Amino acid sequence: MISNRTTHILSDIIDIISGGTPKTTIPHYWNGNIPWLSVKDFNNDDRYVFSSEKSITQSGLINSSTKLLMRDDIIISARGTVGELAMIPFPMAFNQSCYGIRGKKQFVIQSYLYYLLRDNIRFLKQQTHGSVFDTITRETFSSIEVSLPPLEEQREIASILTSLDDKIAVNKEINNHLEQVANAIFKSYMENLEPNKKFSEVVQVLGGGTPKTTIAEHWNGSIPFFTPKDAQGTYVLTTEKAITKAGLQNCNSQLYPPNTVFVTARGTVGKLAMAGVPMAMNQSCYALIGKFGYGQHFVYHLAHEMVVNLKHKASGAVFDAIVTRDFNSEVVAIPSQNVVIEFENIVKPIYEAILNNTNESLRLSILRDSLLPRLMSGDLAVNDLLVAK
Repeated sequence: MISNRTTHILSDIIDIISGGTPKTTIPHYWNGNIPWLSVKDFNNDDRYVFSSEKSITQSGLINSSTKLLMRDDIIISARGTVGELAMIPFPMAFNQSCYGIRGKKQFVIQSYLYYLLRDNIRFLKQQTHGSVFDTITRETFSSIEVSLPPLEEQREIASILTSLDDKIAVNKEINNHLEQVANAIFKSYMENLEPNKKFSEVVQVLGGGTPKTTIAEHWNGSIPFFTPKDAQGTYVLTTEKAITKAGLQNCNSQLYPPNTVFVTARGTVGKLAMAGVPMAMNQSCYALIGKFGYGQHFVYHLAHEMVVNLKHKASGAVFDAIVTRDFNSEVVAIPSQNVVIEFENIVKPIYEAILNNTNESLRLSILRDSLLPRLMSGDLAVNDLLVAK
């Protein structure tokens, strides 16, 4: 049975909250206990954002135009990287490149609004303005028309989609714990070892490349194409862009096998991930492959240590790039090959579990994204899902 839906202009059912930035020249406005969000803190697929790169003080909050978003408010990026979305688990402030979104209770419940916005992101992006940066303005929300079911049905729809996102979040939490266990094991093997070899002596460092963007037949193929944007989590299974075999043949990358370690080297620097499937890579990253039988899980942890060392050498400044000479000059502690083999045997089942969880989360996200437009439009009723279940 089709519910009694009502049609609304999006801006009529929400309150739009603007953000701001305390003066960066006043130290006591910063490094307080209030998380202060920018888009880099929530440009992933997570429903909730739990941490921020920067924080402000109560004085910074009072003496700037930023506002506090409360639990279950929504934040959306509105400038530059447009349309990233997350819900707020506890009070957080945010900058002026984002909007806070709070539904008007007589029309929409907050969890349903989150999925409604997700379903309308493509329309919001089509309405962006700006000659230099794509921008969502307050008027953009007035250009979107939405259909709302009754509040009880909103709760039922949101519950179905939330259950999928909750399982994805649990898998991520389990994976974070498993990687911490693997890292503790790594540190136990490296304890009391002094740096004794150059990183590049035991790890092959390979570059990537990008096919010409003007040649259409190089793009939208079946080969995942890793860039810094894809460094989300331990394993990467899908990428924002993909290339064809012709594209692979006409760039400086190769097809890297599963468990290849990628490190981002420009832009967002120093993030690591492992390939979960064969994939190519652009020139803003390096691929790391162990020499002489050194296993990839060992390489992954060793690379984490190497990146930490590079950051310390930068004296706290944000370094813009990792270049080949950094790998050649970095001296790291390397245990015997027998010890490395023992480490690999111990952590292999840990990383198999992480990969399995990542694969399950991918399947769940595909299911969620396939249900989302049908539930939002009313093409699929909640009762239909309950009967199928």
